Amino acid sequence: MQIQCSWEEKMRFRAGDDRFQISMDGKPPFGDASALSPKQLLLASVCGCTGMDVVALLRKYKQSVEKFDVHAEANLTEGAYPVIFKSIILRFKLLGNIDADRLIEAVTLSQTKYCGVSAMVSKAVQIFYSIELNGVSIHEGQSHFQF
Repeated sequence: MQIQCSWEEKMRFRAGDDRFQISMDGKPPFGDASALSPKQLLLASVCGCTGMDVVALLRKYKQSVEKFDVHAEANLTEGAYPVIFKSIILRFKLLGNIDADRLIEAVTLSQTKYCGVSAMVSKAVQIFYSIELNGVSIHEGQSHFQF
């Protein structure tokens, strides 16, 4: 796996491979906030990786998902550099005809076995998660990967 990152102007960078490109930018006064920051992209990567796991497992379990969102919030350190994540909270929100036990199993498997991005990030910061199904909170947990 390879990615190239190139500076464009001010604080904007473009990263990608031979097929896809994505922009990153910093906040004013140095950047224009014209794209997600690198830390936001890291959170997006956690959401995308675990989301793909959950969707794949729910399809395998033949569950009917109407809507699925993963929200990520990172608490940041203050007062010293580098500013890093203290913790990450993932909120899985799903609508549909989904068996709650199957959903809990899918999210738990993603956050303990399958999600490589969460596994890497969890070596540096605790990841907590909650699951909401059809507007009802059904489970909370913490990521634990065996290495």
